[in-house]
Amino acid sequence: MQDYLLPRGRRTLAVASGVLALAVTGLGSQARAASFGTPTLSLSAAYLSGAVGASGDPVAKVTVAQSGADAGALTVTKSSKTSVATTSDVTVTGTGATRQVAVAARGRGYTDLTVKITGVDGETATKTLHYAASAAVQQAADSRYFTGSSDASAAVDVGGGYAVVADDESNALRLYDRSASGAPVKTWDFSSNIGVSKEIDIEGATRVGDTIYWTGSLGNNKDGEYKSARNTVFTTKVSGSGAATVLSYGGSYGKLRDDLVAWDEAHGDRYGFAAGTAGGQVPKQIDGFNVEGLEFAPGSTTTAYLGFRAPLAPAVTGGKALLVPVTNIDKVIGSGATAVFGTPIELDLDGLSVRDLRKNAANQYLIVAGSWAADDNSDPYALYSWDGDPAHAPVKRLDLPTSDPGGWESVVDVPDLTVPGARAQLITDDGSADLYGDGTEAKDLTHPEWKKSRATWFTIGG
Repeated sequence: MQDYLLPRGRRTLAVASGVLALAVTGLGSQARAASFGTPTLSLSAAYLSGAVGASGDPVAKVTVAQSGADAGALTVTKSSKTSVATTSDVTVTGTGATRQVAVAARGRGYTDLTVKITGVDGETATKTLHYAASAAVQQAADSRYFTGSSDASAAVDVGGGYAVVADDESNALRLYDRSASGAPVKTWDFSSNIGVSKEIDIEGATRVGDTIYWTGSLGNNKDGEYKSARNTVFTTKVSGSGAATVLSYGGSYGKLRDDLVAWDEAHGDRYGFAAGTAGGQVPKQIDGFNVEGLEFAPGSTTTAYLGFRAPLAPAVTGGKALLVPVTNIDKVIGSGATAVFGTPIELDLDGLSVRDLRKNAANQYLIVAGSWAADDNSDPYALYSWDGDPAHAPVKRLDLPTSDPGGWESVVDVPDLTVPGARAQLITDDGSADLYGDGTEAKDLTHPEWKKSRATWFTIGG
């Protein structure tokens, strides 16, 4: 053991057996008191997730106290016993009763960090922080991780640097700070209002005024079974903005899939919707049926485009991506009117289909394009711009990276695409990813703090 005398001669730093401990040995009259009581500490979360090379990883807040002593006389210590993060990779900041523990991971995997308080009379208290680190990714400096869910599927900007993000494995809507990694600020679930007990499989969303429209995939589940909850579109009303955003329930409609099938059959079964929704039909097939994009037509508040992941048009390799306009979506949700459809739009996305669709006030669209297939981590993804005119072809802006875990699912908002250096934030669905190298898919992880989706900024303007 080595002892080092720190300034003022009051603290001793002991390094032994790989554990770093900073102990307060006396503070004036407090050091001479007979008893200060047993020190206590609490953690804001027992589980924490980070990533190798990440910026802005979540931190754990530590609250410390000791009866009869100034909380500022307590010191938090930490230890790590694996290669995921050593003691030198852990930083404690703050003074007084509240501190923060931050970890800079050096390897993928799990480790337990021991958080220790040594009081003014030498008594101690400890807690264990269970830590998980995912691997480094491309564009790490431009990436953040939204924890609490790994299956991000749609997102809508609500101003002030915040977004509401949907999950296709539950009906929860979560509010996140777009600039920081960590847990949601608020969470809403309107299942009881809608009258569903199963997942809606939310895949698309768009906002007009103070109303956000959300749509389920409308398709069968992965086993080819019809689940009525997935045949749902609903709205939420927005009040406030940023961290003060509040959502309330608007309305819902549970027959949009039925309306689409009837419309397609009335027009010669052009897209095979009846076959794509038949019992036993898996949705993520080239001739399947699966909606993943929702956005309003240029200048409209009543006509919305449904963007299909499947089928392609035609349903062959190299087919085009399909958009179907719903011309009365306001009345569909507002009064339960049967959906009316406009002329379908077929877009050349180089054989890819729509995974998300978003526009700005200037009617500049971004399309996240990906495969209709389920093998998200091996198929190509690309980002296209479009002006919303059915007669005009989309323009590829960039190929999206595919070597990292997760499939690109959402674009939060669209900047002015004519401005050089303009950036857009895209979010991955990491539900099927093995984030920590133990063979467990993220959606099956036991602790929500370890579940996460990645949000990355891409430069696309100019």
